[in-house]
Amino acid sequence: MATALRFQPVTEPASRQDETDVTLAARGDRKAFERLYRQHVNRVFSLCARMVGDRTRAEELTQDAFVRAWEKLDQFRGDSAFGTWLHRLAVNVVLNDRQTESRRRGRQDESVEDVDTMAHGDVRPSPVPGMSIDLERAIAGLPPGARRVFVLHDVEGYTHDEIGELLGVTAGGCKAQLHRARLLLREALNA
Repeated sequence: MATALRFQPVTEPASRQDETDVTLAARGDRKAFERLYRQHVNRVFSLCARMVGDRTRAEELTQDAFVRAWEKLDQFRGDSAFGTWLHRLAVNVVLNDRQTESRRRGRQDESVEDVDTMAHGDVRPSPVPGMSIDLERAIAGLPPGARRVFVLHDVEGYTHDEIGELLGVTAGGCKAQLHRARLLLREALNA
């Protein structure tokens, strides 16, 4: 019995397909942008969710990031992969949202809390003793500044200098926040 060989069509690597779709989408092709959306939405959502600690707000920010990407697609120069550009754009959307929200409330931006406050042991209460908590919930429970620094550094791989530039703080402030975040996570996960 002869067996028919079936060859699956070779799909282009994501980056090559992204290049094609970016070119088409920049010319107004909505289907090409839809493909880009499907390719990258999970990663953008994960980033937003980790940075804000709120699923509903993360969904809104994910949509905002893609709207902004559609509007700024003509500014994508191709110096990096589209996914890298989109990732950076999403980080900026989250950070800008936080600044806008802080202004709306008439408070100073809480991107990174005062280092003196951390030195005096001002930490969030830990979960109820004996309560099992997973990493995602522990990250979501971090104070906003510590959560952002932790996600940008330990999850997304940004350097302290890059984070400092993004948040408008010193690299030393970022290191202090990262240290605080790790201590709080360890405490939450060991409770």
